[in-house]
Amino acid sequence: MFDIANVRPAPSADLLTPDNAVMLFVDHQPQMFFGTGSGDRAAIVNSTVGLAKAARAFGVPTVLTTVAAESFSGPLLPQLAEVFPGHEAIDRTTMNAWEDEALVAAVKATGRKKIILSGLWTEVCVVLPALSALGQGYEVYVVADASGGVSPAAHEHALQRMVAAGAVPVTWVQVLLELQRDWARQETYGAVLEIVKAHAGAYGLGVVYAQSVIGEHAAG
Repeated sequence: MFDIANVRPAPSADLLTPDNAVMLFVDHQPQMFFGTGSGDRAAIVNSTVGLAKAARAFGVPTVLTTVAAESFSGPLLPQLAEVFPGHEAIDRTTMNAWEDEALVAAVKATGRKKIILSGLWTEVCVVLPALSALGQGYEVYVVADASGGVSPAAHEHALQRMVAAGAVPVTWVQVLLELQRDWARQETYGAVLEIVKAHAGAYGLGVVYAQSVIGEHAAG
């Protein structure tokens, strides 16, 4: 119920923050990329790495997982593994990551309720854990551009199914800027701009231009 007396300059509890979220990267592996046909695979890689760097910059707990890495799907995407050196991926046999005890234990151990989820393929290895986590009370934010399906229809229908169940579709830049939220936060300001310049396309070029004309403290 709306009460104007409660209106104040404060963020919504729905917003993602470094203190309330955990990132889950599911099956960003070579074999899975081979079958991805919903969008440009290089763009999905770029978005995935940008998202991973956001997690690192803000200290968001991160769980990496693969499926059948040694027998079928291959190792974790090298560019993703490079962002988290020494961080071992949880390898599974289950297509539904939420049926793997080690993975669920890793997510639970973070104590976070908001799961920022991305992976391959959207219609299998993303939708299954998304629905499972939602069913157990988690809030799930699906990073659409860091995920991919075998076809545009497969990707879109999987997103629609997750949204209908309560998941929230987001993009990696949206997550990055929601975590920053205030350009006065100098402790992460520089890292955010470096991520933007490396992975945010025209937006990143705009930051490069602004810094060259205005100076190094040009805001995003």
